[in-house]
Amino acid sequence: MTPPAHPSSFAQRPLQRFLIATEVDTRLLGMIGALAIIWIGFNIFSGGLFLTPRNLWNLSVQTASVAVMVTGMVLVIVTRNIDLSVGSILGLVGMVMGVMQTQILPVQLGLGLGHPMIWILSLASGLAVGMGIGALQGSIIAYLKVPAFIVTLGGYLVWRGAAWWVTMGRTVAPMDSTFQLMGGGPAGAIGATWSWAVAAIACAAIVLGLYLGRRQRQRFNFPQRPLWAEIALAVIGCGATIGAVWVANSYPWPVRIAENYATAQGIPVPEGGLFIAHGIATPVLIALGVGVVMAFLTSRTRFGRYVYAMGGNPEAAELAGINTRWVTVKIFMIMGALCAIAAAISSARLNAATNALGTLDELYVIAAAVIGGTSLAGGVGTIAGALLGALVMQSLQSGMVLMGMDSPLQSIVVGIVLVFAVWLDTLYRRNKH
Repeated sequence: MTPPAHPSSFAQRPLQRFLIATEVDTRLLGMIGALAIIWIGFNIFSGGLFLTPRNLWNLSVQTASVAVMVTGMVLVIVTRNIDLSVGSILGLVGMVMGVMQTQILPVQLGLGLGHPMIWILSLASGLAVGMGIGALQGSIIAYLKVPAFIVTLGGYLVWRGAAWWVTMGRTVAPMDSTFQLMGGGPAGAIGATWSWAVAAIACAAIVLGLYLGRRQRQRFNFPQRPLWAEIALAVIGCGATIGAVWVANSYPWPVRIAENYATAQGIPVPEGGLFIAHGIATPVLIALGVGVVMAFLTSRTRFGRYVYAMGGNPEAAELAGINTRWVTVKIFMIMGALCAIAAAISSARLNAATNALGTLDELYVIAAAVIGGTSLAGGVGTIAGALLGALVMQSLQSGMVLMGMDSPLQSIVVGIVLVFAVWLDTLYRRNKH
């Protein structure tokens, strides 16, 4: 006689069927669950301050620079390398862009303060410096066979010193008014109307992506997900997008700034005050744009396939005809360019380039990548997981600040979380094999 099934198995079967049908990555799902627990826990212990539109909006802005860099760190770690210099590159590039827009372009080249080309040329110079540094480090690693750990550890020291040398330790401020928009704030956000437009475009992209993916599977006679699973994924994706935009639009401008804006525009201020929504912050849009581009690069291009092939088996990849050395150089060039974008976000947000810019960012970026599921053994890692890891890292920091925890204790918690994440990755790989 067959023994009766355990009651919990009935609850597990629908969940298991859903996970199998939708092909959702269980590690990514676990990360989302961990993030939900972190948010709910901090909201309880902070007296309801964490899950407010203001804190969530600020959290998204604070996450942006690390989120940009972690998309490049995924490629670096997937190929069994490491980059300890990203924080120092960010500091140097931030200082270079600051000097360009406060001294070289307006004064020495005579463009004048407020010239519309200043922010463009400053950003271009930062990208050139970042990519140049990445090309130098990548060439030493790829062609001179010096381990990435040593090269980037040297870069960590060299570029931090170079950042100080650019201005002899002086802080450079203020930034160009247009450049500042990349840092967020009331002016550095797109408002409610454009935010809903972005949400509509994102939802349309989700539905179109699922439709094209289904057609592609049908074309090559691959197994297809059930139609209900496709609809469920579309509903979940669009629901998350609409929810995020609703939160961004629920955070209003500060009262005084809204009143000054109304006065300047001749808008009457009602008795209850003028509600002007921030909407999605510009640095968040930049981070999301970088994430989409990097996800496409890793999953839809030959370069992305080469990266994962190198991480899975470097010797086999080279025997297969992949120019592994040139791919390594390109990876570090991309990392340098992403450091420049992150430097623009960070310096614009502070409205200054300081010598402390980017300090310890390398540790947070590596931790975010590992927590997001990128394996230090190489060959495994996703952009979506890394972005989620960056959000988890910043959520921990933001929550601990709200709770009034001392900075040394925050470092202890982050260190413990990092070690725990690597241990989980080890267990996952061991069970998989």
